[in-house]
Amino acid sequence: MVMRRVTTAILFFLFLVLSGVEAACAQEFKFAFLTDMHVHSDSTLGQVERRLKSLPPQVELLLSGGDNVDIDNLKTTDLSAGEQRLRSLKSLFDLTKKPYHMAIGNHDRLPRDLRNGKNDFELFEKTFGQTYYSFEFKGWKFIVLNSVETRDNQYVIGDKQLAWLQDLVKNTAQDQPLVIISHVPFLSVYYPVLEGRYTATDTFANQKQVFDLFKEHSLKLVLQGHMHLYEEIKVKGVQFITAGAVSGNWWHGTFEGTTPGHLEVQVQGKEFSWKYVK
Repeated sequence: MVMRRVTTAILFFLFLVLSGVEAACAQEFKFAFLTDMHVHSDSTLGQVERRLKSLPPQVELLLSGGDNVDIDNLKTTDLSAGEQRLRSLKSLFDLTKKPYHMAIGNHDRLPRDLRNGKNDFELFEKTFGQTYYSFEFKGWKFIVLNSVETRDNQYVIGDKQLAWLQDLVKNTAQDQPLVIISHVPFLSVYYPVLEGRYTATDTFANQKQVFDLFKEHSLKLVLQGHMHLYEEIKVKGVQFITAGAVSGNWWHGTFEGTTPGHLEVQVQGKEFSWKYVK
């Protein structure tokens, strides 16, 4: 009788352990991707606040796609106001009590006449930290790029960042599901659709070199901003989504058929689904 009880206890313990392992593998979570907020006033900051408060409680993680606060178009005398808006935006995200990660956009840079190639991202870094980095959440790896570095007047992933990315990919398990966040798109049909012409404008110049780094890895999703247009492009099994803009036509309503909104992504294991929320 004692032996039977011991055996039963051991089996029950093993059941709990195996159930825990299975639960850990059965990743399920929802995250929100908000891009191109373009905060430039108290009223636009208030609209971002209302959108954050409207997120369903199931959203566990918040991501920004860049162009958070309009800094690059400010006069020197107005920079302090822009910096305050950055801090206010950070406070709004802090108040959600959810983990969040911010990408940098071209409008988050210092104004052109103040940039020297070394201080371009100074105010963003002061408020939100690094401009490129990675983090993990429930078994998925998220890679946030700074796609607004420039070379020869083109957006580019710079040499130092590229070396960091190569090392990161090298040290990432091939079967780990990956998400990339890039303000400037890898791919976009903005110009062919809206203007009837193909151009490399507003995609970063070495996007193929970066994309090719992931040939042997499980890159699932690339989230993009910058264009304010909603696009879905699937290439080689990778889903690219240009997720419109929280600010729409920079706070003047719909832009070319894309209503102001954000993306919500539901993850289940290594698969995902999404919807654009107006």
